[in-house]
Amino acid sequence: MHRVTLIGLCLTSASLCANLAQTPPMGWNSWNKFAEKIDDQTVRAIADAMVSSGMKDAGYIYVNIDDTWEGQRDAQGNIQSNSKFPDMKALADYVHGKGLKIGIYSSPGPKTCAGYEGSYQHEAQDAKTWAAWGIDYLKYDWCSADKVYKPSEMPSVYKKMGDALKATGRPIVFSLCQYGLEKVWEWGASVGGNLWRTTDDIQDNWDSMTKIGFDKQLTLARYAGPGHWNDPDMLEIGNGGMNPTEYRTHMSLWAMLAAPLLAGNDIRSMNADTRNILLNKEVIAIDQDPLGQEATRVSRDGAAEVWTRQLANGDLAVALFNRSEGMTEVDARWEIIGLKGKHKAHDLWLHQELGTVRDSYSAEVQAHGVILVRIAR
Repeated sequence: MHRVTLIGLCLTSASLCANLAQTPPMGWNSWNKFAEKIDDQTVRAIADAMVSSGMKDAGYIYVNIDDTWEGQRDAQGNIQSNSKFPDMKALADYVHGKGLKIGIYSSPGPKTCAGYEGSYQHEAQDAKTWAAWGIDYLKYDWCSADKVYKPSEMPSVYKKMGDALKATGRPIVFSLCQYGLEKVWEWGASVGGNLWRTTDDIQDNWDSMTKIGFDKQLTLARYAGPGHWNDPDMLEIGNGGMNPTEYRTHMSLWAMLAAPLLAGNDIRSMNADTRNILLNKEVIAIDQDPLGQEATRVSRDGAAEVWTRQLANGDLAVALFNRSEGMTEVDARWEIIGLKGKHKAHDLWLHQELGTVRDSYSAEVQAHGVILVRIAR
């Protein structure tokens, strides 16, 4: 009976599966902080913390298990979880009981990045297993696929899993993790992808974050929209490699990019700075704006950059970034950002009304910092 109901979710209401990820997915992923040191009890504790910390209420819904959960296949070829995850269905039920969703990880190749069992030649079988467990999200990582496929086969390889996920009847968000290879943004949506990586892995430092977030996204805005998003990788906020100013820039830039917001820290032990950054509902609202229009850079003067994002209610999100090592004035002039006359402005980090502004908005921005404002039309 459960299986019939599950299949009916998508087959009797196509929009339920077609409307996945209408805003960028929000949640948590195990890899950045825990890597291979992830297990059932830790995931349960993270799910508890997602609720108690306010993350769930802020919109962080997915609890995603990355690599190293995989065990061997049984005699029928069904994938099993390893001893760290003794009962994946029970774990999924626990996460669902918290009002959250659960995600998992695999590869189209024979092995995952960490050398565990991949989904090669078991795509439909694995998709059915995950659906039976109650999985809501799949991160599908290219890794060893390059040993059995040519790069030009990547779209068809990902389509095979995209079709398999749809055939289960369960709504499962499909995350293509292939590092921006083969111009994935041009075909990711057509193979069932809800998001696709546009770059290599992020590292918890300023240089990595800015190269990925600023420089690699410049030409990609037109490929993003409801149901299909450019993914500059997970958040490093709270992992210690950057200071709070830099993490605010990280959060602001991802929000402007309409990027998935997948926290990668240990949310059981967040300090006040980390909590305030990840839980800033005004910034999250920019990321989750239903229009789904990714920001573009409208001006650059040395290390000073201005990015703008059109919002569904007609407002304009404007980010003044300073990528330099010292205090810099950043100026968003109306003729550049497409405004005329006087407009009310609101600072999304200070949570302050800035009054009515005419002709331009300019401010002194600290090193590696940002001022993020919402300008009313």
